[in-house]
Amino acid sequence: MLKDGVDLQGVRRVLVIKLRHHGDVLLASPVFSVLKNHAAQIEVDALVYADTAPMLTGHPAISRVFGIDRSWKNLGLVAQASKEWGLLQELRRRDYDLLVHLSEHPRGAWLARFLGARYSVAADYPRVRGWWKRSFSHLSPLPKNGRRHMVELNLDLLRRIGVQPGESERKLCFVPGEEAEREVGRMLTELGLAPAGYIHLHPASRWQFKCWPAAKTAELIDKLQALGERVLVTAAPDAEELDLVARIRSLATTPFADLSGKLTLKQLGAVSRYARLFVGVDSAPMHIASAMQTPVVALFGPSGEFNWGPWQVPHRVVASNHSCRPCGNDGCGGGKLSECLSTLPVSEVLQAVLALSRF
Repeated sequence: MLKDGVDLQGVRRVLVIKLRHHGDVLLASPVFSVLKNHAAQIEVDALVYADTAPMLTGHPAISRVFGIDRSWKNLGLVAQASKEWGLLQELRRRDYDLLVHLSEHPRGAWLARFLGARYSVAADYPRVRGWWKRSFSHLSPLPKNGRRHMVELNLDLLRRIGVQPGESERKLCFVPGEEAEREVGRMLTELGLAPAGYIHLHPASRWQFKCWPAAKTAELIDKLQALGERVLVTAAPDAEELDLVARIRSLATTPFADLSGKLTLKQLGAVSRYARLFVGVDSAPMHIASAMQTPVVALFGPSGEFNWGPWQVPHRVVASNHSCRPCGNDGCGGGKLSECLSTLPVSEVLQAVLALSRF
Protein backbone atom coordinates (compact mmCIF):
# COMPACT_ATOMS: atom_id res chain seq x y z
CA MET A 1 0.00 0.00 0.00
CA LEU A 2 1.15 3.56 -0.66
CA LYS A 3 2.81 5.31 2.26
CA ASP A 4 0.05 7.95 2.18
CA GLY A 5 -2.67 5.61 0.89
CA VAL A 6 -6.17 5.50 2.29
CA ASP A 7 -7.32 2.32 4.05
CA LEU A 8 -10.89 1.93 2.75
CA GLN A 9 -11.69 -0.51 5.56
CA GLY A 10 -11.72 2.48 7.89
CA VAL A 11 -13.99 4.55 5.62
CA ARG A 12 -17.74 4.72 6.19
CA ARG A 13 -18.98 7.18 3.55
CA VAL A 14 -17.54 8.60 0.34
CA LEU A 15 -18.74 11.51 -1.78
CA VAL A 16 -17.83 11.40 -5.49
CA ILE A 17 -18.34 14.71 -7.32
CA LYS A 18 -18.72 14.97 -11.11
CA LEU A 19 -20.13 18.32 -12.21
CA ARG A 20 -19.99 17.90 -15.97
CA HIS A 21 -22.21 16.83 -18.87
CA HIS A 22 -24.15 13.57 -19.25
CA GLY A 23 -21.44 11.56 -20.99
CA ASP A 24 -18.79 12.71 -18.53
CA VAL A 25 -20.93 11.55 -15.62
CA LEU A 26 -21.46 8.11 -17.16
CA LEU A 27 -17.71 7.73 -17.72
CA ALA A 28 -17.29 8.20 -13.96
CA SER A 29 -19.56 5.23 -13.16
CA PRO A 30 -16.67 2.73 -12.71
CA VAL A 31 -15.32 4.83 -9.82
CA PHE A 32 -18.37 3.88 -7.75
CA SER A 33 -18.09 0.21 -8.66
CA VAL A 34 -14.42 0.04 -7.68
CA LEU A 35 -14.95 1.77 -4.33
CA LYS A 36 -17.80 -0.55 -3.38
CA ASN A 37 -15.99 -3.66 -4.61
CA HIS A 38 -12.91 -2.86 -2.53
CA ALA A 39 -14.82 -2.01 0.65
CA ALA A 40 -18.32 -3.48 0.79
CA GLN A 41 -19.18 -1.66 4.02
CA ILE A 42 -18.92 1.87 2.64
CA GLU A 43 -21.75 4.03 1.37
CA VAL A 44 -20.82 5.84 -1.83
CA ASP A 45 -22.78 8.99 -2.74
CA ALA A 46 -22.70 11.06 -5.94
CA LEU A 47 -22.98 14.80 -6.42
CA VAL A 48 -23.87 15.79 -9.99
CA TYR A 49 -25.99 18.32 -11.84
CA ALA A 50 -29.65 17.35 -11.41
CA ASP A 51 -30.28 16.88 -15.13
CA THR A 52 -27.43 14.33 -15.34
CA ALA A 53 -28.60 12.28 -12.33
CA PRO A 54 -30.33 9.62 -14.52
CA MET A 55 -26.88 8.59 -15.72
CA LEU A 56 -26.20 7.19 -12.22
CA THR A 57 -29.56 6.41 -10.61
CA GLY A 58 -29.98 2.67 -10.19
CA HIS A 59 -26.23 2.07 -10.06
CA PRO A 60 -25.92 -0.79 -7.56
CA ALA A 61 -22.85 0.71 -5.86
CA ILE A 62 -24.40 4.14 -5.19
CA SER A 63 -26.28 4.91 -1.99
CA ARG A 64 -27.55 8.40 -2.79
CA VAL A 65 -27.42 10.76 -5.76
CA PHE A 66 -27.47 14.46 -4.87
CA GLY A 67 -28.27 16.97 -7.61
CA ILE A 68 -27.47 20.61 -8.18
CA ASP A 69 -30.22 22.20 -10.27
CA ARG A 70 -28.71 24.59 -12.80
CA SER A 71 -31.95 26.61 -12.71
CA TRP A 72 -31.26 27.68 -9.13
CA LYS A 73 -29.26 30.61 -10.48
CA ASN A 74 -32.48 31.98 -12.02
CA LEU A 75 -34.37 32.06 -8.71
CA GLY A 76 -32.75 35.20 -7.37
CA LEU A 77 -29.91 35.56 -4.89
CA VAL A 78 -31.87 34.76 -1.72
CA ALA A 79 -33.69 31.72 -3.12
CA GLN A 80 -30.52 30.38 -4.71
CA ALA A 81 -28.61 30.79 -1.45
CA SER A 82 -31.38 28.91 0.36
CA LYS A 83 -31.15 25.99 -2.07
CA GLU A 84 -27.37 25.89 -1.86
CA TRP A 85 -27.42 26.04 1.94
CA GLY A 86 -29.97 23.23 2.12
CA LEU A 87 -27.79 21.02 -0.08
CA LEU A 88 -24.67 21.82 1.93
CA GLN A 89 -26.46 20.89 5.16
CA GLU A 90 -27.61 17.58 3.66
CA LEU A 91 -24.08 16.76 2.61
CA ARG A 92 -22.66 17.72 6.00
CA ARG A 93 -25.09 15.39 7.74
CA ARG A 94 -23.67 12.50 5.70
CA ASP A 95 -20.34 13.00 7.52
CA TYR A 96 -18.02 11.86 4.73
CA ASP A 97 -14.62 10.32 5.41
CA LEU A 98 -13.43 10.57 1.79
CA LEU A 99 -14.20 13.02 -1.02
CA VAL A 100 -13.29 12.24 -4.65
CA HIS A 101 -13.51 15.26 -6.97
CA LEU A 102 -13.48 14.32 -10.67
CA SER A 103 -13.25 17.69 -12.41
CA GLU A 104 -11.79 21.19 -12.18
CA HIS A 105 -15.03 22.67 -10.85
CA PRO A 106 -14.19 24.96 -7.91
CA ARG A 107 -17.21 23.71 -5.94
CA GLY A 108 -15.33 20.49 -5.26
CA ALA A 109 -12.48 22.36 -3.60
CA TRP A 110 -14.87 24.35 -1.43
CA LEU A 111 -16.69 21.18 -0.41
CA ALA A 112 -13.41 19.47 0.42
CA ARG A 113 -12.82 22.31 2.91
CA PHE A 114 -16.36 22.70 4.25
CA LEU A 115 -17.44 19.07 4.60
CA GLY A 116 -14.50 18.13 6.78
CA ALA A 117 -13.68 14.81 5.12
CA ARG A 118 -10.46 13.35 6.49
CA TYR A 119 -9.28 12.46 2.99
CA SER A 120 -9.93 14.21 -0.32
CA VAL A 121 -8.44 13.64 -3.75
CA ALA A 122 -8.49 15.48 -7.07
CA ALA A 123 -6.38 15.70 -10.21
CA ASP A 124 -3.38 18.02 -10.14
CA TYR A 125 -4.57 20.37 -12.88
CA PRO A 126 -1.78 22.74 -13.95
CA ARG A 127 -4.10 25.71 -14.44
CA VAL A 128 -5.77 25.80 -11.04
CA ARG A 129 -4.58 28.05 -8.24
CA GLY A 130 -2.66 27.10 -5.13
CA TRP A 131 -5.65 27.48 -2.80
CA TRP A 132 -7.49 24.89 -4.86
CA LYS A 133 -4.61 22.42 -4.66
CA ARG A 134 -4.27 23.00 -0.93
CA SER A 135 -7.92 22.01 -0.50
CA PHE A 136 -7.14 18.31 -1.03
CA SER A 137 -5.11 15.81 0.96
CA HIS A 138 -4.07 13.97 -2.22
CA LEU A 139 -3.44 15.13 -5.79
CA SER A 140 -3.17 12.84 -8.80
CA PRO A 141 -0.76 13.87 -11.60
CA LEU A 142 -2.14 14.12 -15.12
CA PRO A 143 -0.42 12.29 -18.02
CA LYS A 144 1.81 14.56 -20.06
CA ASN A 145 0.92 13.10 -23.46
CA GLY A 146 -2.85 13.51 -23.04
CA ARG A 147 -3.59 10.10 -24.58
CA ARG A 148 -5.46 8.51 -21.70
CA HIS A 149 -9.12 7.59 -21.69
CA MET A 150 -11.36 9.59 -19.38
CA VAL A 151 -12.41 6.41 -17.55
CA GLU A 152 -8.78 5.77 -16.62
CA LEU A 153 -8.24 9.42 -15.68
CA ASN A 154 -11.16 9.14 -13.27
CA LEU A 155 -9.81 5.91 -11.84
CA ASP A 156 -6.36 7.46 -11.45
CA LEU A 157 -7.71 9.34 -8.44
CA LEU A 158 -8.40 6.02 -6.74
CA ARG A 159 -4.97 4.72 -7.74
CA ARG A 160 -3.48 7.82 -6.09
CA ILE A 161 -4.93 6.80 -2.72
CA GLY A 162 -3.81 3.19 -3.14
CA VAL A 163 -6.92 1.59 -4.64
CA GLN A 164 -6.02 -0.45 -7.73
CA PRO A 165 -9.02 -1.20 -9.98
CA GLY A 166 -9.25 -4.64 -11.58
CA GLU A 167 -9.91 -4.98 -15.29
CA SER A 168 -13.42 -6.37 -14.77
CA GLU A 169 -14.36 -3.43 -12.51
CA ARG A 170 -13.84 -0.77 -15.17
CA LYS A 171 -17.00 -1.30 -17.21
CA LEU A 172 -19.49 1.52 -17.51
CA CYS A 173 -22.72 1.08 -15.57
CA PHE A 174 -26.03 2.47 -16.79
CA VAL A 175 -29.31 1.04 -15.50
CA PRO A 176 -32.40 1.75 -17.65
CA GLY A 177 -34.76 0.12 -15.14
CA GLU A 178 -37.73 -2.20 -15.65
CA GLU A 179 -40.23 0.59 -16.38
CA ALA A 180 -38.11 2.06 -19.18
CA GLU A 181 -37.48 -1.37 -20.67
CA ARG A 182 -41.19 -2.23 -20.65
CA GLU A 183 -42.13 1.06 -22.30
CA VAL A 184 -39.43 0.71 -24.96
CA GLY A 185 -40.56 -2.87 -25.58
CA ARG A 186 -44.05 -1.51 -26.30
CA MET A 187 -42.66 1.21 -28.63
CA LEU A 188 -40.58 -1.31 -30.57
CA THR A 189 -43.58 -3.59 -31.01
CA GLU A 190 -45.59 -0.70 -32.44
CA LEU A 191 -42.74 0.00 -34.88
CA GLY A 192 -42.53 -3.65 -35.87
CA LEU A 193 -39.00 -3.99 -34.50
CA ALA A 194 -37.73 -7.04 -32.64
CA PRO A 195 -34.87 -7.11 -30.10
CA ALA A 196 -31.54 -7.37 -31.95
CA GLY A 197 -33.46 -6.73 -35.16
CA TYR A 198 -32.43 -3.13 -35.80
CA ILE A 199 -29.50 -0.72 -35.89
CA HIS A 200 -29.77 2.20 -33.46
CA LEU A 201 -28.58 5.42 -35.11
CA HIS A 202 -28.23 8.58 -33.05
CA PRO A 203 -26.88 11.22 -35.47
CA ALA A 204 -26.95 14.27 -33.22
CA SER A 205 -24.92 15.79 -30.42
CA ARG A 206 -25.59 18.78 -28.21
CA TRP A 207 -22.54 20.24 -30.00
CA GLN A 208 -23.19 21.00 -33.67
CA PHE A 209 -19.51 20.70 -34.58
CA LYS A 210 -19.61 17.00 -33.64
CA CYS A 211 -22.41 16.15 -36.10
CA TRP A 212 -22.05 14.39 -39.45
CA PRO A 213 -23.89 16.05 -42.38
CA ALA A 214 -27.57 15.20 -42.79
CA ALA A 215 -27.11 14.20 -46.44
CA LYS A 216 -24.46 11.61 -45.58
CA THR A 217 -26.50 10.23 -42.70
CA ALA A 218 -29.51 9.87 -45.03
CA GLU A 219 -27.34 8.09 -47.60
CA LEU A 220 -26.04 5.70 -44.94
CA ILE A 221 -29.59 4.87 -43.84
CA ASP A 222 -30.64 4.20 -47.42
CA LYS A 223 -27.65 1.92 -48.04
CA LEU A 224 -28.20 -0.01 -44.82
CA GLN A 225 -31.89 -0.52 -45.46
CA ALA A 226 -31.18 -1.56 -49.06
CA LEU A 227 -29.13 -4.38 -47.50
CA GLY A 228 -32.13 -5.47 -45.46
CA GLU A 229 -31.27 -3.73 -42.20
CA ARG A 230 -33.86 -1.84 -40.14
CA VAL A 231 -32.66 1.52 -38.82
CA LEU A 232 -34.11 3.23 -35.75
CA VAL A 233 -33.20 6.90 -35.34
CA THR A 234 -33.23 8.74 -32.01
CA ALA A 235 -32.47 12.30 -30.90
CA ALA A 236 -32.96 14.41 -27.80
CA PRO A 237 -36.06 16.63 -27.48
CA ASP A 238 -33.93 19.59 -28.54
CA ALA A 239 -34.85 21.91 -31.42
CA GLU A 240 -31.49 21.62 -33.20
CA GLU A 241 -31.34 17.83 -32.87
CA LEU A 242 -34.92 17.42 -34.08
CA ASP A 243 -34.21 19.75 -37.00
CA LEU A 244 -31.23 17.57 -37.98
CA VAL A 245 -33.44 14.47 -37.99
CA ALA A 246 -36.07 16.31 -40.03
CA ARG A 247 -33.44 17.15 -42.65
CA ILE A 248 -32.24 13.54 -42.68
CA ARG A 249 -35.83 12.35 -43.18
CA SER A 250 -36.36 14.77 -46.08
CA LEU A 251 -33.20 13.53 -47.82
CA ALA A 252 -33.58 9.77 -47.23
CA THR A 253 -35.30 7.84 -49.99
CA THR A 254 -36.45 5.06 -47.65
CA PRO A 255 -38.59 5.57 -44.52
CA PHE A 256 -36.98 4.70 -41.20
CA ALA A 257 -38.23 4.10 -37.68
CA ASP A 258 -38.02 7.27 -35.62
CA LEU A 259 -38.27 7.86 -31.86
CA SER A 260 -36.59 11.28 -31.92
CA GLY A 261 -37.65 13.50 -29.05
CA LYS A 262 -39.81 10.75 -27.53
CA LEU A 263 -37.42 9.07 -25.10
CA THR A 264 -36.12 9.70 -21.62
CA LEU A 265 -32.46 8.97 -20.94
CA LYS A 266 -33.43 5.68 -19.31
CA GLN A 267 -35.54 4.73 -22.34
CA LEU A 268 -32.67 5.66 -24.65
CA GLY A 269 -30.54 3.15 -22.76
CA ALA A 270 -33.18 0.46 -23.27
CA VAL A 271 -33.30 1.23 -27.01
CA SER A 272 -29.54 0.71 -27.17
CA ARG A 273 -29.73 -2.47 -25.10
CA TYR A 274 -32.21 -4.05 -27.52
CA ALA A 275 -30.30 -2.90 -30.63
CA ARG A 276 -27.96 -5.15 -32.57
CA LEU A 277 -25.54 -2.27 -33.18
CA PHE A 278 -25.22 1.46 -32.47
CA VAL A 279 -24.02 4.13 -34.91
CA GLY A 280 -23.37 7.70 -33.82
CA VAL A 281 -20.96 10.52 -33.15
CA ASP A 282 -19.01 11.32 -29.99
CA SER A 283 -21.91 11.90 -27.59
CA ALA A 284 -23.57 10.70 -24.41
CA PRO A 285 -25.77 8.22 -26.35
CA MET A 286 -22.60 6.62 -27.73
CA HIS A 287 -21.35 6.11 -24.17
CA ILE A 288 -24.76 4.77 -23.11
CA ALA A 289 -24.59 2.20 -25.91
CA SER A 290 -21.13 1.19 -24.67
CA ALA A 291 -22.53 0.76 -21.17
CA MET A 292 -25.27 -1.45 -22.62
CA GLN A 293 -22.55 -3.60 -24.25
CA THR A 294 -24.03 -2.91 -27.67
CA PRO A 295 -21.37 -2.89 -30.43
CA VAL A 296 -20.60 0.71 -31.44
CA VAL A 297 -19.56 2.46 -34.65
CA ALA A 298 -18.43 5.93 -33.60
CA LEU A 299 -17.60 8.88 -35.86
CA PHE A 300 -14.92 11.16 -34.46
CA GLY A 301 -13.75 14.58 -35.63
CA PRO A 302 -12.41 17.39 -33.45
CA SER A 303 -12.64 15.32 -30.26
CA GLY A 304 -10.18 12.52 -29.59
CA GLU A 305 -11.05 8.83 -29.49
CA PHE A 306 -8.06 8.23 -27.20
CA ASN A 307 -9.89 10.15 -24.48
CA TRP A 308 -13.55 9.67 -25.39
CA GLY A 309 -13.85 6.54 -27.52
CA PRO A 310 -16.24 3.60 -26.94
CA TRP A 311 -15.19 1.85 -23.74
CA GLN A 312 -14.78 -1.90 -23.26
CA VAL A 313 -17.23 -2.86 -25.99
CA PRO A 314 -16.75 -4.22 -29.54
CA HIS A 315 -16.42 -1.12 -31.70
CA ARG A 316 -15.07 0.60 -34.78
CA VAL A 317 -13.95 4.24 -34.80
CA VAL A 318 -14.24 6.12 -38.09
CA ALA A 319 -11.98 9.17 -38.20
CA SER A 320 -10.04 11.15 -40.79
CA ASN A 321 -6.26 11.49 -41.02
CA HIS A 322 -6.32 15.29 -40.77
CA SER A 323 -3.05 16.25 -39.10
CA CYS A 324 -4.81 18.88 -36.97
CA ARG A 325 -7.18 16.51 -35.20
CA PRO A 326 -8.16 16.21 -32.48
CA CYS A 327 -8.17 19.98 -32.05
CA GLY A 328 -11.11 20.34 -29.65
CA ASN A 329 -12.29 23.45 -31.50
CA ASP A 330 -15.89 24.48 -32.07
CA GLY A 331 -15.59 23.66 -35.75
CA CYS A 332 -12.83 24.82 -38.10
CA GLY A 333 -12.09 28.43 -37.25
CA GLY A 334 -14.94 28.35 -34.75
CA GLY A 335 -17.42 28.06 -37.62
CA LYS A 336 -19.42 25.12 -36.14
CA LEU A 337 -18.45 22.86 -39.06
CA SER A 338 -15.61 20.38 -38.63
CA GLU A 339 -14.02 19.44 -41.95
CA CYS A 340 -12.37 16.35 -40.45
CA LEU A 341 -15.85 15.03 -39.66
CA SER A 342 -17.94 16.39 -42.52
CA THR A 343 -15.59 14.87 -45.12
CA LEU A 344 -15.80 11.34 -43.74
CA PRO A 345 -17.13 9.22 -46.64
CA VAL A 346 -20.29 7.18 -46.31
CA SER A 347 -18.42 4.17 -47.68
CA GLU A 348 -16.05 4.09 -44.67
CA VAL A 349 -18.89 4.26 -42.18
CA LEU A 350 -20.83 1.57 -44.05
CA GLN A 351 -17.74 -0.64 -44.14
CA ALA A 352 -17.30 -0.22 -40.37
CA VAL A 353 -20.95 -1.16 -39.76
CA LEU A 354 -20.69 -4.26 -41.94
CA ALA A 355 -17.39 -5.32 -40.36
CA LEU A 356 -18.81 -4.96 -36.85
CA SER A 357 -21.99 -6.76 -37.84
CA ARG A 358 -19.85 -9.81 -38.55
CA PHE A 359 -18.08 -9.56 -35.18
